[in-house]
Amino acid sequence: MANLLWLQGGACSGNTMSFLNAEEPSACDLVTDFGINILWHPSLGLELGDNLQKILRDCVSGAIPLDIFVFEGTVVNAPNGTGEWNRFAGRPMKQWVRELADAAQFVVAIGDCATWGGIPATAPNPSESQGLQFLKRQHGGFLGKDFRAKSGLPVINIPGCPAHPDWVTQILVAVATGRAKDISLDDLQRPKTFFQSFTQTGCTRNMHFAYKVSATEFGQRKGCLFYDLGCRGPMTHSPCNRILWNRQSSKTRAGMPCLGCTEPEFPFFDLAPGTVFKTQTVMGIPKDLPAGVDKKGYIALTGAAKNAAPAWAEQDIFVV
Repeated sequence: MANLLWLQGGACSGNTMSFLNAEEPSACDLVTDFGINILWHPSLGLELGDNLQKILRDCVSGAIPLDIFVFEGTVVNAPNGTGEWNRFAGRPMKQWVRELADAAQFVVAIGDCATWGGIPATAPNPSESQGLQFLKRQHGGFLGKDFRAKSGLPVINIPGCPAHPDWVTQILVAVATGRAKDISLDDLQRPKTFFQSFTQTGCTRNMHFAYKVSATEFGQRKGCLFYDLGCRGPMTHSPCNRILWNRQSSKTRAGMPCLGCTEPEFPFFDLAPGTVFKTQTVMGIPKDLPAGVDKKGYIALTGAAKNAAPAWAEQDIFVV
């Protein structure tokens, strides 16, 4: 039996809603099949007031062993580092986060806000928000870059806005069943099993990307969404086109550009107004090129690809 406690800081509850829609395994499967005991969750916990505070204090003291501490949302430090803008169970939430993280065998950050600060941490960041162990791409965050849970692992980051529900439940199962040592993390502490490949992997529009055939409107059934609509699939690590959402589709399959929501820079509010859905270019060359492509290679590749595009590349694609 693995005890799990889930708290929520500065967040919209989007990752909780995603988690409750998990299918493989479902939230119920975590309890019935994999021996996870959910001590408390903001949407599932029955305890309130003094009863909830007792659970939290017992986890901190060790009276209740805390195997997995899950945090959703940012750590809010405002105003002036006090954390008083986000109080929970009689004190600033940040104080509970620090003590529970120190007491836990494993700490898991769910969603962009908990991993790198997400939307709340976007400049000028009036809430003084941080992720648990990162602030955007800067290693450190609220717990500090040297933080390790009792297991010896750093915070396990599962980013996304929201994170796909099955990323969450499958990692929780791996931790709860003693297979945490098999979870290999990348340099941003994301599980490689989900975040080693790019969103572009498995995209049904890859043939259009290769021949530089571009979609010019949202929802078009043909054309790559990178060139004119700012799709960040070639630069974003996620399995969104391998592990489909609702087992049905993905943004690019539905004709919507990838927003890069599993990367620390999301949301890309530093772009000029009205250009979020437009590839930023310098002299016609995208500022952010697909991984492994240099500027000279891009010019040579795209010129040749456009000239070589077959007629079928201009035809509609139909995705079931």
